[in-house]
Amino acid sequence: MNAVENTAPGGRLAAALESPIVWMSPWIIFSVVVGPGRFELAVALALAVSVALFVTARLLYRGISLKILEVADILFFALLAGAGAAASPGSLRWLETYAGEMSNLALVVIAFGSMAVRVPFTMQYARERVGPEYWKSPEFLQANQVITGIWGAAFLVAAIAGGFGDLVLHNPNNIWTAWIIQIAAIVTALSFTEWYPQVVRSRNRAGEPPPPVRNLLIPLAGLIIPVGVVSLIFDAAASWFGVALILIGVILARAINKDAEMARPSSGQRRRRKSNWRLR
Repeated sequence: MNAVENTAPGGRLAAALESPIVWMSPWIIFSVVVGPGRFELAVALALAVSVALFVTARLLYRGISLKILEVADILFFALLAGAGAAASPGSLRWLETYAGEMSNLALVVIAFGSMAVRVPFTMQYARERVGPEYWKSPEFLQANQVITGIWGAAFLVAAIAGGFGDLVLHNPNNIWTAWIIQIAAIVTALSFTEWYPQVVRSRNRAGEPPPPVRNLLIPLAGLIIPVGVVSLIFDAAASWFGVALILIGVILARAINKDAEMARPSSGQRRRRKSNWRLR
């Protein structure tokens, strides 16, 4: 039974609100959008999404508990909005340049800070998907420590990439440091968040095979081709590098698809499974 009582029929929206990924969306939106001339837009979008998620969750659920991430969502972006409104032109330019790194570092602190007190922020959402009997199990805590740590590492990579573009390259709009590396880090964390719980379940269920590593790599392989195309369009690297990325992406995609086809049971195996099920 879930930790809160649902006041609306189950559905995709209700399920989405039980995922920490959805509550990280304001931060992802902000870090991707913010830049010179886009501070107000980025803050407005992030704050609007934060408030909309908070209100929607309260309308759908009775007695839902406050969580670290959703409180941080509203407080952080409300403070940024206030700072932007009161900032001088010089201070506003500073915020436009470094607010993306500030948001990423704030998430790093939230992630590793929650891990340090042994309440990883993903666990607050995971508790709404499993029964109370699992909440204090070492496996449950460990799984959420790992997932939260991956998110902390992803936002640390994003902060370092953004800082390198701002402080070393002096180009906040560098396509690699401002976009590609940061998006790749987030996609990696998203993919791991979907893949790792299946690994943990397979360990605890005898006879259940673990999910193949290709499930973890599929989103990353799918990202390589667009990165190669973008690199060629915006002349972000040598032409041979962009072409090489596209070729690598195509080869990886074909290899993953071939591996998936080999792992898929044949029609004869499916018929045998149906026969065995009928015999039971």
